[in-house]
Amino acid sequence: MAKDRIESPPELEGIFQKVDYKEFSEFLQKYPAVDSKGRYLHWNEFKWRIDSGDDPKKAWFATKMNRLSLLKNLELFDKTGKNFKFCVPDSLRSRIYQIVKLAGGNVGAISNTEAGSNIQNSFLVSSLLMEEAISSAQLEGANTTRRVAKEMLESEREPKNEDERMILNNFLLMKEAKRRCSEPLTVDLILDFHRIATSGTTKNSVVPGEFRQDNDVYIIDGLEQIVVHQPPDFSELVKRMKRLCEFANKEHAKEDSDIFIEPVVKAIILHFMIGYDHPFADGNGRTARALFYWFLLKNGYHLFEYIPISKLLKNAPMQYGAAYLRTETDDNDLTYFLYHQTEIVLRAIDEFTGYLKHRTQEYYEMLTWLEKSPINEQLNFAQREILKKAVKNPGRIFTVKEVKNDFGITDNTARAYLNNLVKFKLLIRSKDGKTIQYISPANLREKLNQIKI
Repeated sequence: MAKDRIESPPELEGIFQKVDYKEFSEFLQKYPAVDSKGRYLHWNEFKWRIDSGDDPKKAWFATKMNRLSLLKNLELFDKTGKNFKFCVPDSLRSRIYQIVKLAGGNVGAISNTEAGSNIQNSFLVSSLLMEEAISSAQLEGANTTRRVAKEMLESEREPKNEDERMILNNFLLMKEAKRRCSEPLTVDLILDFHRIATSGTTKNSVVPGEFRQDNDVYIIDGLEQIVVHQPPDFSELVKRMKRLCEFANKEHAKEDSDIFIEPVVKAIILHFMIGYDHPFADGNGRTARALFYWFLLKNGYHLFEYIPISKLLKNAPMQYGAAYLRTETDDNDLTYFLYHQTEIVLRAIDEFTGYLKHRTQEYYEMLTWLEKSPINEQLNFAQREILKKAVKNPGRIFTVKEVKNDFGITDNTARAYLNNLVKFKLLIRSKDGKTIQYISPANLREKLNQIKI
């Protein structure tokens, strides 16, 4: 067996017959649902972390019994009709609390700059939506550099190949998830998300906006090239997606709900189920992540507009796949996937906070040298950002489309911002065919200090 293979846990019934009452009572105290470090270990890891002299299988049986009292059954089922289930031990609840605390507000709660400005918020949204779009496509196999991908999105040029098409599709998909976050989940909405994600692509003979029509879909172990998961039969997909929609639309956060599920947990479950059911020939991961964002935005977690998770998933794809396998091999226990995804989300929030602090520092550094210029008081946030890029990159070309997309403003407003900088000779206006370009001069910093109002 490969070192990294997820091994199915031993059958509990066979262990139970070998455990006497006294030993069982001792092990129940010794081996709770999580270990002393708060880890919800799968058998793969658990069997190596028991006390010397203890029987690993008996210890596992005690841990499973402790988990059983915490587990809640969901009205979601695997392909054999067996319930998925989950629990929220204290260590997981702590993560959820941190996510709610950090991501339940808005960007202004983190930044002390002009974060309340609609233009700055739009700039952050645009920049980080691009990051998520690029990473999500690369996670699915798209092969292009970030610089080229971002240039395509900013300039609104047509994709040159299928890899670039995937990135553009993901960018449009994230914007669509935000636009439709007030709607209930329907099968048509899932299909619409998939249509946007895969439009103009051909991988695995995908038909955009349509469920797969066969069972020729297998999840393969990347190391040993063996089948580790075969999704449910394609004839069951419509029924399974309808059930998933019912689950998504049910009010699980109300006091009188038969089962309480935090919105963060529910969003992760939606993500998991699309991956498990694999309803499409291709584009399942992108659709799953779009539903994750859609549900959190729907429930008021607006900061998730800014928080890309695919970059972190792309950096550790084996752990992402292993989280699915731990659930599937251990009695459909979704808790493993919840732990993995909450860790990813918290790391993404931490990276976002670092990004925002970096941008804030850059902004104040820019203000320091800009305040020496007589034009400083006449510049808005967008123009200062343009000049910051221009100073760093002499000869850099700006376009109306790029500025419009970066700051969420109209063509006319973007054009006015750029032309105003041309008026003060801070940018050089030129034409490339029918396209108007705005070029950064080599001596821009000197111009800023010498300008006369």
